[in-house]
Amino acid sequence: MKCRTCGTKAAVNMRQHKLALCKQHFLEWLPEQTARFIKKYRMFGQHEKVLVAVSGGKDSLSLWDILHRLGYQADGLYLGLGIDEGIGYSDQSRRLTEQFARQRGLTLHVVDIRSTYGYDIPTLSALTHRGHNRPCAVCGVVKRHEMNRIARDLGYDVLATGHNLDDEVSVLLGNTFSWQVELMARQAPVLPAHDGLARKVKPLCRFYEKEMTAYALLRGIEYIYEECPFSAGSTTIYYKEMLNRLENDRPGAKLAFYLKFLEARESGLFQPPAEFAQPMYNCPSCGQLTQYEGRCSFCRMMEKAQSHS
Repeated sequence: MKCRTCGTKAAVNMRQHKLALCKQHFLEWLPEQTARFIKKYRMFGQHEKVLVAVSGGKDSLSLWDILHRLGYQADGLYLGLGIDEGIGYSDQSRRLTEQFARQRGLTLHVVDIRSTYGYDIPTLSALTHRGHNRPCAVCGVVKRHEMNRIARDLGYDVLATGHNLDDEVSVLLGNTFSWQVELMARQAPVLPAHDGLARKVKPLCRFYEKEMTAYALLRGIEYIYEECPFSAGSTTIYYKEMLNRLENDRPGAKLAFYLKFLEARESGLFQPPAEFAQPMYNCPSCGQLTQYEGRCSFCRMMEKAQSHS
């Protein structure tokens, strides 16, 4: 198969786009498309400060690389979660993230959860008994709290995450199965800033996971290949496998599902009536927004951990 642009041998074939490109033109095409999506969804401007949540994986490191190539003011944030499980997952991901930043002369903020709060994610999970000692729920609460805290405290205009299309459609499928309308209403390429909550954006939301893997490999980005050890058997991975089978039979099905959802969301289909809108409160302990009239989930979780330690 030949590159559509120059006619040389193609390195990447994207059936969903009916597009094949060589290495050079693929590595030009993907950042160009990213810039187009940033503009289309009004994610951020050239002069705004962007904080990229980086995990050491292909998506977040590739996103940081792309934003740097596009000339944005993008710094990184790495959260040390203390996940070991015999393979040193957190140590490996931190090493690769720091190596990436050092090689490119980029600014990286590192927050170690254990050093900051006294507990790593597995310990917090065990102490608070959330999710029957599965750390995923605890991890989500901690990451959301810390990413927003650092973005706010250090004066960043926007927080960017490396969620790709496969991530987005797997979550969307799960929420559709259970008709989690409130969660569907909040799933979007951009979540605006709101009373102390940073603006959150997903510049890679329309790129397939395979495209991001190809970008990382062709750019020579060294990333952690292993999935988080606690993700084994998760429903998200199960939904991804289902969607991969559908995509294999119908190239472009994932993208069509996501784009049609965004159209429906834009039309207001998933917006709750105004009289049922969820009120928000400021946590008296940390100041972040919460749906609870009192302390937020993070602060209540930390208090519970302290009482059981």
